[in-house]
Amino acid sequence: MTENPFFKPSTLVYELPPFAEIREEHYLPAFERGMAEQLAEIGEITTNQEPPTFENTLIALERSGALLRRVRVVFQNQSSADTTPGVDRVDAEISPLLAAHRDAIHLDAALFARVEELYARRAELGLDPESLRLLERWHTAFVRAGARLDADRQQRLRELNAELATASAVFRQNVAADSNARALVVDSAEELAGLSPDEIAAAAENGRALGHDGRYVLSLKNFSNQSELASLTDRSVRERLLAASLGRAVATNGPLAIRMSALRAERARLLGYDTHAAYVVADETAGSVDAVDALLARLVPPAVANARREAAELAKLAAADGIEEIAAHDWAYYSEQVRQSSYQVDAGALRPYFELERVLRDGVFFAANLAYGVTFTERTDLVAYHPDVRVFEVFEEDGRPLGLFLGDFHARASKRGGAWMDELVTQSGLLGQRPVVYNNLNVARPAPGEPVLLSWDEVRTLFHEFGHALHGLFSDVRYPYFAGTDVPRDFVEFPSQVNEMWMVRPEVLANYARHHVTGEPLPAELVERMAAAEGFGQGFRTVEYLAAALLDWAWHSVPEGQEVADAEEFEATALAKAGLSVAAIPPRYRTAYFSHIFSGGYSAGYYAYIWSEVLDAETVDWFERNGRSVRESGEVFRRELLSRGDSRDALESFRAVVGRDPQPGPLLARRGLA
Repeated sequence: MTENPFFKPSTLVYELPPFAEIREEHYLPAFERGMAEQLAEIGEITTNQEPPTFENTLIALERSGALLRRVRVVFQNQSSADTTPGVDRVDAEISPLLAAHRDAIHLDAALFARVEELYARRAELGLDPESLRLLERWHTAFVRAGARLDADRQQRLRELNAELATASAVFRQNVAADSNARALVVDSAEELAGLSPDEIAAAAENGRALGHDGRYVLSLKNFSNQSELASLTDRSVRERLLAASLGRAVATNGPLAIRMSALRAERARLLGYDTHAAYVVADETAGSVDAVDALLARLVPPAVANARREAAELAKLAAADGIEEIAAHDWAYYSEQVRQSSYQVDAGALRPYFELERVLRDGVFFAANLAYGVTFTERTDLVAYHPDVRVFEVFEEDGRPLGLFLGDFHARASKRGGAWMDELVTQSGLLGQRPVVYNNLNVARPAPGEPVLLSWDEVRTLFHEFGHALHGLFSDVRYPYFAGTDVPRDFVEFPSQVNEMWMVRPEVLANYARHHVTGEPLPAELVERMAAAEGFGQGFRTVEYLAAALLDWAWHSVPEGQEVADAEEFEATALAKAGLSVAAIPPRYRTAYFSHIFSGGYSAGYYAYIWSEVLDAETVDWFERNGRSVRESGEVFRRELLSRGDSRDALESFRAVVGRDPQPGPLLARRGLA
């Protein structure tokens, strides 16, 4: 094997990983050496004969594990964005080993003793606020990881963590495999009637790429209600598409979800909490199960009432087609008909105005420049992890380099569904590192030579994920523990949701929403009608989301010892109990493909999207009403919140921007729930 590129820091700009040199066979040796090196570094801390100090314990802890960090971020990226059977095998092998490695650190009695001694003397150490918070957060992390448990309970904790890590990797791989296997394949373009010509061409190209020459393939997005349901005129095709989506991985991941729920419940009890939900939320901004329960319970009745009013409107149109009762595969289609008839909005007619390159440069990047002064230069000389991926260098307003942004926008069989942001290099003053962040989307690839045209929802997703990217790029903290998006789970979606506002700001929209052939701007009255039509759909969207959030909450409110016999039965019972058993609106994610909570770090945390939206709605109001210019407001938001990461309490950062505690009023008004 050639020299392992992970064994030394990258010499590329911003320490961009040397993707041109990285091979699958490099991962496992790098993981093994990385874990061994970090444990040796921990050993140097714990065997130090000097009394514990902030420098010889906490700073040393922050500096440890450099090699492991280098390989972990690259592998995590490839396993999600461009996996292979070999990468999947490494994932299955390394996941429990990484869990055991984390336990070896958090359950190291000598290390915890040093941290606990410093914590007890923290008032006399004279630490600056960020350093004091580092000590406090590390201490909390050790306690929550089981550092105070006796030896027998720590051993059981290790076993639980290892099994959960393996199960998480298997769950993730099952979803990917079954999503690919259940892609809808049709024989003729006529079956896809209702889709735009570019969408049909993309389905043909997808068929060719997946080995179905001459046929048309609609690959499944990670959520339940596939976007094509709004346009397909053939009801039987709609039914087949939704059935394929809702049936993913039921046989394999249903039992796995039951097992993971039980393991998490046992672990929570071991750590002194009634449920996994109670364990998770105790360290979030919500603070308690009661706070989450109260918010969700407040939203359900008006959301269901809104949805039922919308259903009555849909039923009128469906009746004209001889449909007596709206089914789940009908809802999006007749919603689109309502938008066209009542609001004169045709979602398909919007696509020609949203060409990817223009949306990216003249929309997303333009808005970032408008609010924050940053600029973007494409670096075609830098090699990314896949030929699809583009690399941009980001500069401050005064020309100083800030970091790198990688954009990976297209769907492919080797990429998991959905959209996400992550980091390849985390900003840190201590380590002298500047950020390298990336966005992943799953936009269908058009036929050769055709433009990439986005739907309204894909434009929103692009702005949303770039909000996460800005959170990482603007990080300005000393310690890597606090950098970028490493904030409470119910706070992390807040900056990205705020960034969605630029999508429809008049000065931004006018700059990017132009017909890709004629150059004509998107008519202003069409934007107004689209906003009105979006208001009509809030009932559906809120119920769909709340059903998923409460399903997550139900799985993770199961106490230790309570047996669940069947995942689908549990799901149906949980939704009925929550008042969300609306047959025509399936949850945004069903249990068997709910990767957010069973393999993505959102367990008992999917409520975070609506919790963060409370903050987001208030902040959008603040941007519009605070009397400052957009650039001045952007500077405040960046300085007081985006740059801070978790270096101070998240709600303190929110208050530093808005000037008070969050209130739900703007969210309720936005969602039509006031």
